[in-house]
Amino acid sequence: SMAMDETEFEGTLVLEKLAEIELVDEFFEAIDADDVPRVVSLMRRAKVDPETIEIVAKKIEAADGTH
Repeated sequence: SMAMDETEFEGTLVLEKLAEIELVDEFFEAIDADDVPRVVSLMRRAKVDPETIEIVAKKIEAADGTH
């Protein structure tokens, strides 16, 4: 499986910001579900910068080889 896992995010600004508003679990659930709009929405709520959001969204889309 090419799915992204938590190690790709550990120690990153994304996780720190998500942790501040307790959305880390939701974030990984959204990634597991390949729910890119939800992942993006959670990062926006966590005030992650747009460039980072785009990188993460692209990674998830690239990792999701089923479509």
